[in-house]
Amino acid sequence: MAGRVGFVPSEHGFAFTNRWPSQPAVVRRTPFGDVTLGNASRGLCGGMVFAALDYWLAGRPTPAEQPAAGTPAYAHIVDRLVDSWHIPAGIVQYYQWMNLPDADTGVDLLGRHVLFERGLAWRTVSVQWRQIRGDLDAGTPVALGVVTVDSADPRDLGLNHQVLACGYEVAGSEVTLSVYDPNRGRRDDAAIRFDTRDPRRRITFGHTLGLDRPVRGFFRTAYARATPPAA
Repeated sequence: MAGRVGFVPSEHGFAFTNRWPSQPAVVRRTPFGDVTLGNASRGLCGGMVFAALDYWLAGRPTPAEQPAAGTPAYAHIVDRLVDSWHIPAGIVQYYQWMNLPDADTGVDLLGRHVLFERGLAWRTVSVQWRQIRGDLDAGTPVALGVVTVDSADPRDLGLNHQVLACGYEVAGSEVTLSVYDPNRGRRDDAAIRFDTRDPRRRITFGHTLGLDRPVRGFFRTAYARATPPAA
């Protein structure tokens, strides 16, 4: 069984990858002067995912060249980066998932199993994947937050990633989720693979993303449509 939406990374993704010069990722003007946040050289993946979906929904092509700081296209990507964080709820969710176990935890007590905590495998497969599949079946690409680290250090939040789900294939209990990955550009072979047989246990999420870290789980992010700038 397979499902695919009309978004195709090789046609609708950005023509450049998620590599940016060292410069403030976000600049916000305040009565006390400009405030800078982050560094673009660490990536603008969330902004690229949201912006690519904006362009696709608007029926317009993405910019052919990487926009420079100060241009409307760059400002749109940066603004959408901030939107993709969905502050504060989105940041809280990333941090919570970074601190969850991979598998369910519990104990057998007096002949009963007492569940302590649902792990990332169950939350990803039993909750998120069902919703993602429903959206894809309805023809809607899905922006995803990808958790890659096991850490209680808030400074590691930036090690997580964002991609856009645009199709899937199911063979028995095996799922291949096709995504647009800004780290890989216009490649149609970026995917996350997982087995849904027993989400109570740790699941190995295989992937071909442009990451040197494992995927521990993923969830739908709070995308809301925005109008991209004129060409």
